[in-house]
This record gives sequence, structure tokens and C-alpha cells, in this order.
Amino acid sequence: MRGRATRAVIRVKHAMTERTGTAPPPPLSYRAGARYRICLILLEPTAMRRAVLTAVTAALTAAFAVPAAATLKPGAAAPDFSTRGAIAGKVVPISLREQLRRGPVVLYFFPAAFTSGCNAEARAFAEKVDAFRAAGATVIGMSADNVEDLQRFSSSECAGKFAVASAGPKVVAGYDVALGRAVKGKSVTSRTSYVIGRDGKVVFVHDDMNPAEHVALTLAAVQKLKQG
Repeated sequence: MRGRATRAVIRVKHAMTERTGTAPPPPLSYRAGARYRICLILLEPTAMRRAVLTAVTAALTAAFAVPAAATLKPGAAAPDFSTRGAIAGKVVPISLREQLRRGPVVLYFFPAAFTSGCNAEARAFAEKVDAFRAAGATVIGMSADNVEDLQRFSSSECAGKFAVASAGPKVVAGYDVALGRAVKGKSVTSRTSYVIGRDGKVVFVHDDMNPAEHVALTLAAVQKLKQG
């Protein structure tokens, strides 16, 4: 393959020289922790060309990969907060300390109200809220949305079953849930769910932008916590 690739590069150089009168520029170099040298070559047959493009794509993906959010780990102290939120369209004060007096808290952060994934997640939590209560847990949704948006969201998507609270910069930083990119032109949180024990310590965490497993995993965690 190496010989064929070399011949292919030579053919490309000759073709470029004939058309432009100058030799093609040398390959570009890229350095990001380790050096990558990528040459765009024409290979035949198509399968070879696809193999090279696949390898190039994998190298670039690794080079530009963004580290996962540094969420709080089980055993860490959950930062206390007092903020405003809404339930069933009514604005209410929400304090973590007050909620923990009743039992464990499922604190799930979601990026933005009235987006498809967050709507689906809220509905899923609403459907299972009785199961969470049976396990002694309180569900609180949290995002960087303003209270006015959360008022509407708490009625339409949460069905008035649980409170959703507005997270300020201090809460976002404390729980390490800044997504690092904007949605609808504003900074948002990652999709991260915490189960917090009555002692104020994190018992379980699930950090995944896919909303599919958040309800099932947090419910299992609080049920296990109740069993001791």
C-alpha cells in the first residue's frame, strides 16, 4: 500500500505542476499535545481512500476532544443554595437545606426549558414522581433559565408535579454543571442528575446529555438508599 500511496502522491504533484506551473505546497503540520502530520492524497481504489479519511477523522476528533464536565463525585458535599423557582406555575422559594429535612433530594440539571430533550425529561420525571415520593425523595429540576420561563415550564412540561428552580452562576459553578456553550444565545447547564442524601452528601451522579436514563437511574439510586 505504501508504494501505491507514494505513486499516487507523485501523480498528484505532477498534475498540479502541469496545471499551475508550480509545485504543490508541503503538507501542513498541526500540533496539539502531540504532532499530527496529515497529507491529503488521492488513493485508488475507493476503499483505500475511505480508510485514510477515517483515520484522519479519528485523529482530528482526538485532537479537538473536549474533556467531560468535572461533576461532583459521590461522597462530596452538595453545595447548599436558596433560590426562586416555580411549581404548577406559582413562584416559590427553594432551599436545598429545607428540602433535605424531608429526605433525599434528586437534583437534576437540564440545559434549557422548552427544548425537546428537556421537555421529554421533565415529562418522564413527572410520570415517576409518585415512585420517587414512595422512596422518600423530592425531585427538583434546575436550569439557568429565568423564573418567568420556569413558571410556564413547571405547568406545561412538569405537569405541576415537582418544582423547577433557577440556577445562578454560583450554583452552576458549585455543582460543576456549566455546559460551556450557548443554547438560544444564552449560557446553559449540562444535563446532570444528582441524588443527595439527607446528610447533604452526593450519593449518586449521572452526567449525560441524553435524557433517556436519568429518571430510571436516579429512581434506582433513591430506592437503594431507602433499603439501606
